[in-house]
Amino acid sequence: MPQLNPNPWLFIMFMSWTVFLFLMQPKLTSFISTNSPSNKNKTTLTPTPWTWPWT
Repeated sequence: MPQLNPNPWLFIMFMSWTVFLFLMQPKLTSFISTNSPSNKNKTTLTPTPWTWPWT
């Protein structure tokens, strides 16, 4: 049985990353909405005193 050549692993790795970055990632990130902090209301939580069960 012939042995496979492990030489082009670097080329395959770079090509797979470029395919992911330039083809797949823009399509995947178009479905995800960004959570911008400017749209959030500033709510400050006031701490409530803890009621201990033995008091």
